[in-house]
Amino acid sequence: QVQLVESGGGLVQAGGSLRLSCAASGRTFSSYTAGWFRQAPGKEREFVAAIVKYDSTTWYAHSVKGRFTISRDNAKNTVLLQMNNLKPEDTAVYYCAAGVTNQATTINLYDFWGQGTQVTVSS
Repeated sequence: QVQLVESGGGLVQAGGSLRLSCAASGRTFSSYTAGWFRQAPGKEREFVAAIVKYDSTTWYAHSVKGRFTISRDNAKNTVLLQMNNLKPEDTAVYYCAAGVTNQATTINLYDFWGQGTQVTVSS
């Protein structure tokens, strides 16, 4: 089992930055692919970014590429999502997830989920 707790959400103006953190506890976090997903009101949960286990290959949704950066610190069991140049359309609840999969963009292949943290970007 892996427990995930997100933090770092909040209210920011368009063009601003936030850094989300996901703290993991339980089994060795380095053996899991870690991802960030988001869900806006009335919309389905969607892939944002992921970092693959072992080799740390990163994946990004087209909408955030060049603005968001995912990283992990296996020694601290933490995954970070640095979000720059935020836009109102980035407003959503952001979820951290972990899974044994290498198919990092596939939501259904993640095994563990955090409770989410709200990000609101005002125009």
